[in-house]
Amino acid sequence: MTNRRDFLKTAVLATLGAGMIAEEAMADTKKKKIHLFNINKQGSAPKMKMRFFPYELQLRHVFTVATYSRTTTPDVQVEIEYDGIIGYGEASMPPYLGQTVKSVLAFLQKVDLGQFSDPFQLEDILAYVDSLSPGDTAAKAAVDIALHDLVGKLLQAPWYRIWGLDKEKAPSTTFTIGIDTADVVRKKTEECAELYNILKVKLGRDNDKEMIKAIRSVTDLPIAVDANQGWKDRQHALDMIHWLKEQGIVMVEQPMPKEQLDDIAWVTQQSPLPVFADESVQRLKDVPSLKGAFTGINIKLMKCTGMREAWKMLTLARALDMKVMVGCMTETSCACSAAAQFSPAVDFADLDGNLLISNDRFKGMEVVGGKITLSDLPGIGVVKL
Repeated sequence: MTNRRDFLKTAVLATLGAGMIAEEAMADTKKKKIHLFNINKQGSAPKMKMRFFPYELQLRHVFTVATYSRTTTPDVQVEIEYDGIIGYGEASMPPYLGQTVKSVLAFLQKVDLGQFSDPFQLEDILAYVDSLSPGDTAAKAAVDIALHDLVGKLLQAPWYRIWGLDKEKAPSTTFTIGIDTADVVRKKTEECAELYNILKVKLGRDNDKEMIKAIRSVTDLPIAVDANQGWKDRQHALDMIHWLKEQGIVMVEQPMPKEQLDDIAWVTQQSPLPVFADESVQRLKDVPSLKGAFTGINIKLMKCTGMREAWKMLTLARALDMKVMVGCMTETSCACSAAAQFSPAVDFADLDGNLLISNDRFKGMEVVGGKITLSDLPGIGVVKL
């Protein structure tokens, strides 16, 4: 298995550039025109300036998963300005990421974008940002999103078009119901069942079947399940998946702890439902070793450092014949809209993070009739409220 995975990693990584050719060609043609236009009377190009500040996200309801509950999510907002145009980004930090407002601010203090005269040099700029530390993925994602927003605005095009995607192919998004009592779960389901085409439920404690039965007492909508590593025994996990299949569940996310990869592979090989990696996959380098252990991967910008690497992960997963899901944390419409830009290319989408908060700073991607709806605004497609 090790030799096979090493071979896959070497062979498939070589294909990554192919997915970027159209994007780079379009950007290269237009950037020259824009760059020349932006040269000022003194003969020097404008510089990028970055600003950032903490912004705590307020959740509409207590959010509970297998390992914790919370009512807020720490967040840092980022703005990158170039020649009067502003790109927006953000870093959202749920507890399991292991990042804090303090760590994000400390990382962003180290970022010197002034050394780059051309914002279109995304590969070089983001390689520099990534080199500043081995972690800090949410902070890196904030810079990445803001840069993509800026470049898209300079190109006057949304990223789904730059990537050559059809926005009409964007999927329905799941709406997440956290772990709670049966009565609360029924109430939450009643509130959202008419608004969405597919639900997502968090499992992984001792009331899993009770949760599903509560939802099923209200609606027969398809359900995606996220166990958040909550099942420790592989036979129990497989038995649960078989039971869930009978209840109309359509996919299962991270059924067991990421350390138990062999057990997960055993479950996946016998599962009647597709099994997606979440905690088991962080960045591009993690993808090849998951071939055969999972049916697909869940890509989240806060884990993978942003849109640039997310697109490469999607390309690699497809080359490995794996399914792809795009997910999010609790975020404003800034990060959710950024992730939504490549949603027309995925199998499942869980982009409801902006719908779970009460203090969104942006208007962007919307859910209409349960379906992700992208605007034609340039960049990541948001306007500040």
